[in-house]
Amino acid sequence: MSKTILVCGYGPGISNAVAERFGAEGFQVALAARNGDRLATGVKALEAKGIRAAGFATDLADPTAAQALPGKVREKLGPVTVVEWNPYSVGAGDLLAADPAEIRGALDIAITSLLAVVRGALPDLKQQKDAAVLIINGGFGYADPQVDAAGVQFNAMGLSVANAAKHKLAGLLAKKLQPDGIYVGEAMVMGTVKGTAYDTGQGTIAPSKVAGRLWDLYRARAAVTGEIA
Repeated sequence: MSKTILVCGYGPGISNAVAERFGAEGFQVALAARNGDRLATGVKALEAKGIRAAGFATDLADPTAAQALPGKVREKLGPVTVVEWNPYSVGAGDLLAADPAEIRGALDIAITSLLAVVRGALPDLKQQKDAAVLIINGGFGYADPQVDAAGVQFNAMGLSVANAAKHKLAGLLAKKLQPDGIYVGEAMVMGTVKGTAYDTGQGTIAPSKVAGRLWDLYRARAAVTGEIA
């Protein structure tokens, strides 16, 4: 049976590199994001590389839609072997000025919807060999005075809190799912990724480097968190 990776929050940077890497390793690829045109372009590019792929237009900020997503993938490509989570919110930059709904939205994407898609995929993951939940995170989530100062300076307070919660969640899920043979890994990106929204020409990390680190974590199935700098 073919393995399938569900790439959540698909875009032209890290998620595209992850899709290409896992596709090159023999995975079918399910791409999920809100932008249908972006999904269609991504599917076409993957198919040109000989990778079977399909797009699923989904608002991943909606936990109900997120939980239903793995079932849609199952119907088209078969059971989900790996869930990869990359969506994030840049909202609530100033936590003292942000609307409470904006703060909840940042946490919904980082935590509530991530948990929802894992719950939706859990029946598949429990039955698939080499099943995994793979999370892309950022260094703003670390508890460190210098990191906290940067989060305030760059108006990324909401992202910082969401990333910190996601970092904790990765560890909790790793322990919770280990008895079921499901690996949980987190790629902690410690810099700016080239070609992403945060890159103003100073990006130092290639998306392919993040994808390669995620693949290494997945294959080793040992450490939960791997840093990329």
